[in-house]
Amino acid sequence: MPNMSPNKTKMPEQAPNVRNKNFSEVALGYTEQMAIEEAQRCLNCKHKPCVSGCPVNVRIPEFIANVAKGDFKTAYEIIKMTNALPAVSGRVCPQESQCEGKCVRGIKGESVGIGRLERFVADWAMENLNEKPQKPQLNGKKVAIVGAGPAGLSCAGDLVKLGYDITIFEAFHKAGGVLVYGIPEFRLPKSIVQKEIDNLIAQGVKVQTNMVIGRILSVDELFESGFDAVFIGSGAGLPGFLGIEGEGLVGVYSANEFLTRINLMKAYLDEYDTPIKQSKSVAVVGGGNVAMDAARSAKRLGAEHVYIVYRRSEEEMPARIEEIHHAKEEGIEFMLLTNPKRIVGDEDGHVAGMECSKMELGEPDESGRRRPKAIEGSEFMLDIDAAIMAVGTSPNPLIRSTTTGLNADKRGCIIADESMATSKVGVYAGGDTVTGAATVILAMGAGKTAAASIDEYLKNK
Repeated sequence: MPNMSPNKTKMPEQAPNVRNKNFSEVALGYTEQMAIEEAQRCLNCKHKPCVSGCPVNVRIPEFIANVAKGDFKTAYEIIKMTNALPAVSGRVCPQESQCEGKCVRGIKGESVGIGRLERFVADWAMENLNEKPQKPQLNGKKVAIVGAGPAGLSCAGDLVKLGYDITIFEAFHKAGGVLVYGIPEFRLPKSIVQKEIDNLIAQGVKVQTNMVIGRILSVDELFESGFDAVFIGSGAGLPGFLGIEGEGLVGVYSANEFLTRINLMKAYLDEYDTPIKQSKSVAVVGGGNVAMDAARSAKRLGAEHVYIVYRRSEEEMPARIEEIHHAKEEGIEFMLLTNPKRIVGDEDGHVAGMECSKMELGEPDESGRRRPKAIEGSEFMLDIDAAIMAVGTSPNPLIRSTTTGLNADKRGCIIADESMATSKVGVYAGGDTVTGAATVILAMGAGKTAAASIDEYLKNK
């Protein structure tokens, strides 16, 4: 009999006032019994609307049916047919606006916890399955992948199964892209990311780190060295700023820099000599998931006050509902309908405050969200000693500027068609380098699409 409870099986979590002082994972995961109970809430709908909401087309009702029976191994095998990184996507994918957003159970209650079940199955497999993946027979064709983030890893995972000789070129000293430098440990443990990467390496994928494509080697030189196709999944790591007075003061960070120092360079651990300002009062400008990550990280580093400064209302915030909820629980202070005008410094050039103005919402802009406008005479000074700018990112221009025949749009994003093919024959691109900053799962979906297109291209070449 199906479990007709209108509510999801509750996810065990660290208490808010405990977790906001450490970087251990917030959500503790389902037990086997919890997973079975939640899986039994699935109605196994004939038309499978949840699958249509998944960018990587996980066969959701099938894997959940096996969880409900306690057959976690089969459930994992089903997920892995289409998803190269299930332990990652189960944790950071915005399921509420994708698969779970289309779940029939969500009409009269809460949707099935698809993401929680995917995470459970992937974690169970890591703990209980010791079989090494088989290396496929090589087909004689070589593919270079630029960037070891979610798009590149997903593309590599699909292509290696088809027998392609895959080499990933990663600019940083560690593979993972935004999964290791951007998303904090308390949302996505780096050991989980490494296990997923190790699984790809065991299948034969080669990873070369400290390889800045466009500087050490160009895309053109990759072809000259014997690669038959190239996939560019280098992300959107170039930070944006507001262009206001004071952004050059000591104590102003881009969210990228702040999170990279914490996540990749382990600034929160005493044994790592990574410089980062120990602040008492921090303003994080922005309302997306990156802003939530930066604010929650600043709190864990010991800041007494951490403010989210966002010029629209909570309804317009692009961050996941879960991330906003967790941030509030952890003591992050939300200053909505508030916009920074300038950052004030002391005589030594350090941040000493932020002048803000209150906002009101007018008519919708081109994004469909109501355009904020300043309320005259509403200016006030916010007492802070650090500011983190989380106002968006764009692709680094290095690759496109050093590759002949590669077209980009006015935002600096590489132009690719629906198959992820670019204007340069044999070069495909996907993820944030094409769309601008988006979600991990959309990047993974782009990597899968590119893998299928590369396979088709090289078969017919």
